[in-house]
Amino acid sequence: MNYTQEEIKQFVIEEDVKFIRLAFTDIYGTQKNISIMPQELDRAFTYGIAIDASAIAGFGNITHSDVFLHPDTSTLSFLPWRPDHGRVVRMYCTVCDPDGRPIEADTRYLLQKSIQKAKDMGITFAFGSEMEFYLFKTDESGNPLKEPYDHAGYMDIAPLDKGENVRREICLTLEQMGIEPESSHHEEGPGQNEIDFRYAEPLCAADNAITFRAVVNTIAAHSGLYADFGPKPVATWPGNGMHINFSVTSTSETSIMEPVLAGILNRIAEMTLFLNPKKRSYHRLGQQKAPRYISWSSENRSQLIRIPAAKGLYRRAEVRSPDPLCNPYLAYSLLMEAGMEGIRTQAVLPPAVNENLFETQGDLPKLPGSLKEAKKLAKESLFLKEHLPLVILLAYTEE
Repeated sequence: MNYTQEEIKQFVIEEDVKFIRLAFTDIYGTQKNISIMPQELDRAFTYGIAIDASAIAGFGNITHSDVFLHPDTSTLSFLPWRPDHGRVVRMYCTVCDPDGRPIEADTRYLLQKSIQKAKDMGITFAFGSEMEFYLFKTDESGNPLKEPYDHAGYMDIAPLDKGENVRREICLTLEQMGIEPESSHHEEGPGQNEIDFRYAEPLCAADNAITFRAVVNTIAAHSGLYADFGPKPVATWPGNGMHINFSVTSTSETSIMEPVLAGILNRIAEMTLFLNPKKRSYHRLGQQKAPRYISWSSENRSQLIRIPAAKGLYRRAEVRSPDPLCNPYLAYSLLMEAGMEGIRTQAVLPPAVNENLFETQGDLPKLPGSLKEAKKLAKESLFLKEHLPLVILLAYTEE
């Protein structure tokens, strides 16, 4: 909801709120926060709350270390796992320099700029994500073991599926925070789970993805478990994907999905570093339903992009290569920029590939096969140099 600053101050009094967490992410999508007391809200709204940028990845250095958090009042949400008395709320923030300008390393603001570009073109994107994670047991000290919480398989039920109560708690917590999960189930790997989100506009969808990881980690810890979003936690088990679903509409009332898909396919290899940022990301690609080739098709789960069987409002495209450790603000921004480039250049969508690419070796372009190769492609990309601040590009591509 779009609360005013005065409404939030009144809300804090009426709901016995004692702590306000001002949240943001570093350039890698790792959530950070600082807690302030209610009496500091006026200062936060008027001037922002200062933090040490030199301690945050990509934000600054010792000589330029002051940045300010300016809360986005539309992102107010309770943290349901905190006490009912002396409650805790959270707001996401824009990170600004002392002059009040958003800093280049604020990836949330970068996504906002892409949203405005799309709006100026008469285009509206919506995103939803399907995020997979493993639940592992922990030792007496709470340290994760490589022992899965269960040995169930795809969409199994209790008692084989021991994760159903954890997923239930996660979904109920998300609902209390204003986030609407669509479905949840056990995935193919032992102890592996998936929860899918309802569509939202890009900024809200990215905020939801960041919130989701925090909620899963918190609920898992409260259950004596460890949640692992890594792309390949165990070498021989299925990897964790973050399938990104999106739709796109135009005020011109003409179908623009094909040039958008063509634009994404044209740039996907260059942007893969930002969708798959870890060394183990490349152990996942090309295995167990994770794509290797740059191709598309309807329904075919061996493709990079598939168009699931659906009608009306549920018609969408699904990008299957990203993994859950990507920064969703960067991922959504780059997908939008590539799609908009496809529209501007009238990019032509190549023919669909209706083969099982895990069984056949087609003569198709491939995604990068290693982190090193992904960094090389990103360094050489004029597309990325145009759409990403240099500080982000250098941080991701450094050896």
